[in-house]
Amino acid sequence: MISKRIGFVGIIVEERKRVAQEINKLLSDHGDIIVGRMGIPYEVRGCSVITLVVDATTDELGCLTGKLGQLNGVLVKSALAKK
Repeated sequence: MISKRIGFVGIIVEERKRVAQEINKLLSDHGDIIVGRMGIPYEVRGCSVITLVVDATTDELGCLTGKLGQLNGVLVKSALAKK
Protein backbone atom coordinates (compact mmCIF):
# COMPACT_ATOMS: atom_id res chain seq x y z
CA MET A 1 0.00 0.00 0.00
CA ILE A 2 1.29 3.43 -0.91
CA SER A 3 1.35 5.72 2.10
CA LYS A 4 0.01 9.22 2.19
CA ARG A 5 2.21 12.13 3.22
CA ILE A 6 1.54 15.72 4.11
CA GLY A 7 2.66 18.37 1.65
CA PHE A 8 1.80 21.57 -0.14
CA VAL A 9 0.88 22.85 -3.57
CA GLY A 10 1.66 26.40 -4.66
CA ILE A 11 -0.40 27.71 -7.58
CA ILE A 12 0.09 31.02 -9.38
CA VAL A 13 -2.83 31.98 -11.61
CA GLU A 14 -1.96 34.57 -14.24
CA GLU A 15 -5.41 34.86 -15.83
CA ARG A 16 -7.90 34.27 -13.01
CA LYS A 17 -11.08 35.22 -14.84
CA ARG A 18 -10.33 32.81 -17.67
CA VAL A 19 -9.43 29.71 -15.64
CA ALA A 20 -11.06 30.16 -12.21
CA GLN A 21 -13.95 27.78 -12.93
CA GLU A 22 -11.61 25.05 -14.19
CA ILE A 23 -9.31 25.41 -11.18
CA ASN A 24 -12.20 25.29 -8.71
CA LYS A 25 -13.62 22.19 -10.42
CA LEU A 26 -10.26 20.40 -10.22
CA LEU A 27 -9.82 21.35 -6.57
CA SER A 28 -13.34 20.17 -5.80
CA ASP A 29 -12.74 16.88 -7.64
CA HIS A 30 -9.61 16.31 -5.51
CA GLY A 31 -11.11 17.65 -2.28
CA ASP A 32 -10.49 14.37 -0.46
CA ILE A 33 -6.72 15.07 -0.38
CA ILE A 34 -6.95 18.81 0.44
CA VAL A 35 -6.54 19.61 4.13
CA GLY A 36 -6.58 23.42 3.73
CA ARG A 37 -6.69 26.11 1.09
CA MET A 38 -5.74 29.79 1.03
CA GLY A 39 -6.28 32.03 -1.97
CA ILE A 40 -4.96 35.56 -2.34
CA PRO A 41 -5.77 37.85 -5.28
CA TYR A 42 -2.68 39.99 -5.87
CA GLU A 43 -3.96 42.86 -7.99
CA VAL A 44 -0.63 44.73 -7.97
CA ARG A 45 0.86 41.92 -10.07
CA GLY A 46 -2.34 41.01 -11.88
CA CYS A 47 -2.38 37.45 -10.60
CA SER A 48 -3.71 35.25 -7.81
CA VAL A 49 -1.88 32.84 -5.53
CA ILE A 50 -3.42 29.69 -4.10
CA THR A 51 -1.73 27.55 -1.47
CA LEU A 52 -2.99 24.07 -0.62
CA VAL A 53 -2.03 21.80 2.25
CA VAL A 54 -2.54 18.20 1.14
CA ASP A 55 -2.43 14.69 2.60
CA ALA A 56 -1.83 12.53 -0.45
CA THR A 57 0.11 9.78 -2.15
CA THR A 58 2.57 10.75 -4.85
CA ASP A 59 0.11 9.45 -7.46
CA GLU A 60 -2.79 11.51 -6.08
CA LEU A 61 -0.67 14.64 -5.90
CA GLY A 62 0.71 14.07 -9.39
CA CYS A 63 -2.79 13.67 -10.79
CA LEU A 64 -3.93 17.00 -9.32
CA THR A 65 -0.80 19.00 -10.16
CA GLY A 66 -0.60 17.53 -13.64
CA LYS A 67 -4.12 18.62 -14.48
CA LEU A 68 -3.58 22.08 -12.98
CA GLY A 69 -0.29 22.48 -14.86
CA GLN A 70 -2.01 21.82 -18.19
CA LEU A 71 -4.15 24.94 -17.82
CA ASN A 72 -2.82 27.99 -19.69
CA GLY A 73 -1.61 30.72 -17.36
CA VAL A 74 -1.33 28.41 -14.33
CA LEU A 75 2.01 27.64 -12.68
CA VAL A 76 2.23 24.82 -10.11
CA LYS A 77 4.89 23.61 -7.67
CA SER A 78 4.47 20.97 -4.99
CA ALA A 79 6.32 18.96 -2.37
CA LEU A 80 5.56 16.11 0.02
CA ALA A 81 7.24 15.39 3.35
CA LYS A 82 9.69 12.49 3.40
CA LYS A 83 7.65 10.57 5.99
